[in-house]
Amino acid sequence: MIAGSAGAQAQEHPGSFADLVPDLIPAVVHISTTEEVDRRRRRPPMPDFPEGSPFHDFFEEFFERRQFPQRRQPSPRSTGSGFIIDETGFVVTNDHVIEDADLIEVTLADGVKLPAEIIGRDPKTDLALLKIESDEPLPFVELGDEENVRVGDWVIAIGNPFGLGGTVTAGIVSGFNRDINSGPYDNFIQTDASINWGNSGGPLFDLEGRVIGINTKILSPSGGSVGIGFAIPSSVAIGIVDQLRNFGEARRGWLGVRIQEVSDEIAASLGMEAPQGALVSSVEDGSPASDADIHPGDVILRFGDEQVEKMRDLPRLVAKTNAYENVTLDVWRDERTIEVDVRIGRLEEDSATGTGEFDGTGGEIGEDGLILGMKLATLDSALRERFSIDSSTEGVIVEQIASDSEAFQKGVREGSIVAQVGGTRVASLEDVLESIEKARRDSRAAVLFLFIARNTVRFIALNFDRGEQ
Repeated sequence: MIAGSAGAQAQEHPGSFADLVPDLIPAVVHISTTEEVDRRRRRPPMPDFPEGSPFHDFFEEFFERRQFPQRRQPSPRSTGSGFIIDETGFVVTNDHVIEDADLIEVTLADGVKLPAEIIGRDPKTDLALLKIESDEPLPFVELGDEENVRVGDWVIAIGNPFGLGGTVTAGIVSGFNRDINSGPYDNFIQTDASINWGNSGGPLFDLEGRVIGINTKILSPSGGSVGIGFAIPSSVAIGIVDQLRNFGEARRGWLGVRIQEVSDEIAASLGMEAPQGALVSSVEDGSPASDADIHPGDVILRFGDEQVEKMRDLPRLVAKTNAYENVTLDVWRDERTIEVDVRIGRLEEDSATGTGEFDGTGGEIGEDGLILGMKLATLDSALRERFSIDSSTEGVIVEQIASDSEAFQKGVREGSIVAQVGGTRVASLEDVLESIEKARRDSRAAVLFLFIARNTVRFIALNFDRGEQ
């Protein structure tokens, strides 16, 4: 029954793409860029005068006074692909295709070459919008939506690989939501349609002729296609392209939190049934999150209508939200889910959007007096001076730490400040002990610590079976 159903679906796909391609190729363009470089005119060589000749000083002074100006000369730089999205000549491509370009030329499918103007760029999503002028309406394709495309569906890539304009390759969708560590908003479509150098910025089509992605990167040890290519989803590109067209820049939403992944241990320490969402490790003062009374230790499970399955989902969802839009969040707090309404701000370059990391040094010590592998102490003037701790900082300090402890393995070092234990602020060693004891009474397998070190903030769950009080 299953095999028969799969066979019937496979028969729906065409034996050839030849009827579809002629309608798509005219809208795909070749993009070449030129970078003007400064070249200073060379000073003529000094005539060969006898030693001590008065003419030597005369010519030396003459050459120093005379100007040898720089001349700007064009230098071919890169080539890539793009596609026209309306008849007036707006062209979408990758930002890295036109980065640092002084001159941009677009070659249409019929060979006509036109100069292009940059309307806007967004390096964070690697998208750019260009404009070309033509006396006649231009052929174009529309950005579609990949929502109904499934893994295994056929797709077509058209572009300019290795300068071979109008090249068509086909394959299937290999996966969605790929994070390849190229930026904070990674959410790529993976395809095995051949993508090579020069395909960047070109469209990825479904069988309806809709652009479902912008071909951007490949994963290859040789630099050529090995069947692992990545495209920016159209659902991401549509909003960015609209903002580039309207404002000349991307205007992203801003929440104002630093976040980290929810591990199995952290989920257990918070009473969650399974790890999910984004754990808030700190909240920026004066941010939308602060105004909405979001706290460190909260776990954001849903943003608007979309589930936050993993930490990296949240920056993408916030970024594509319009500034000053009201959004309702589902937040895990005190072992239950609550709703929090927040008015999203506008992201500035220096706003906190990522995760914090720990750094520091520490040495091996004995086990006497350790709490979960750490020797903790209430801050006093001597400890503040020893570890250069500001007088306004509150909490309990890690005075020593065992190098074989779980805390050390997870990045805690001497001088780290314990700000919370089990969701409760701590100001003394007694506060720490009470919070740990409460976690034990609640049958927790681990207790959640909030550490501050070198201006970074991070939650770490420490298991009871890895160290005893």
